[in-house]
Amino acid sequence: MIPEELRYTEEHEWVATKTEVLVRVGITEYAQQQLGDVVFVQLPEVGDRVEQGSPIGEVESTKSVSELYAPLTGEVTAVNDEAVEAPDLLNSDPYGEGWLVEITIDDPDAVEALLDAEGYQPLTRD
Repeated sequence: MIPEELRYTEEHEWVATKTEVLVRVGITEYAQQQLGDVVFVQLPEVGDRVEQGSPIGEVESTKSVSELYAPLTGEVTAVNDEAVEAPDLLNSDPYGEGWLVEITIDDPDAVEALLDAEGYQPLTRD
């Protein structure tokens, strides 16, 4: 399942536009399937500046540890504490309750440069 309304990165993260300058970020269903059971999530702090492509946290599963990368440049304005407290939300609801951070982005046009669902699809084939 690849929701059409979202944008995607090659690192298997999704981006949902909340307002012109606010986006919500999480990992895709494909990413959580590859990881297996998520047991730990480390996220940046509210107020942290993040640069597109730079590491901003980690997701640890029973299989491996994967870095999270900022899909866009901006300031972290919200962190999903529920996902930190209950990391299995990333497995059960990666596009909903399992969201990770919200970022107020510097360049709203940068969202359009991310992959759309059709462009992301080929990255989910094993």
